[in-house]
Amino acid sequence: MMKSLMTLALLTLASPAIAQQSFAAPEGCEAKLTVQQKGCVMVNVWTCEADNPGDQWIALIGQGGVFSVQRVDGEFQWMETYSVLGDDYLREPVADPSSLTELFANDIDTWDFTIETEDGPERNVGFDMLTGIAYEIDGEELLQTEFQGQTLDADGNVLDASSGRQYVSKKHRLFFFGESWLDESPDQITDMSPVEFIYPGEPGFFADQPVYECNEIEASFQP
Repeated sequence: MMKSLMTLALLTLASPAIAQQSFAAPEGCEAKLTVQQKGCVMVNVWTCEADNPGDQWIALIGQGGVFSVQRVDGEFQWMETYSVLGDDYLREPVADPSSLTELFANDIDTWDFTIETEDGPERNVGFDMLTGIAYEIDGEELLQTEFQGQTLDADGNVLDASSGRQYVSKKHRLFFFGESWLDESPDQITDMSPVEFIYPGEPGFFADQPVYECNEIEASFQP
């Protein structure tokens, strides 16, 4: 399960960058895709020769700069994350791995995996389900998903329970943010849906700043 989008929205404003603002793929890696999204957030995607086939790196960037860098495998399992919240790693073996292959074949994928965090293990359980609705956003075909999930600590206490609708791309084998809400406050919806897909050679490729709704979000958090 992806961390709560409400948490990510706050991080885009409140957290310092963990990398320089001038963004470039690391040495031995190839920049692949930039996605500008609503909610003043963007992602840069790259692949590296040293990684397993299908692995991709995703940088999440807000107004304060890069706040999370994550490696996912070809099934969109979270393998490792480096962020302002601390570094996380997937505990293996996985009870019920996330699987794009299963999602595309059966319209639903359940998952049950544990992330090792600096504060202890966190178990994530839930599902992604295709709704049957397809969208075209900036020329990209995206399938709509619904998700529900919980994050639990080592004692089984619920740390986060959220639901929402996201987008998934068969072409890129990636999820993209959509709408999300905490189960305790379903009327407070965060929307970080994609707006632009930018490829090498196009203006704005591998930019270091989001461009959509930044002023709106900044104003909404003013005291």
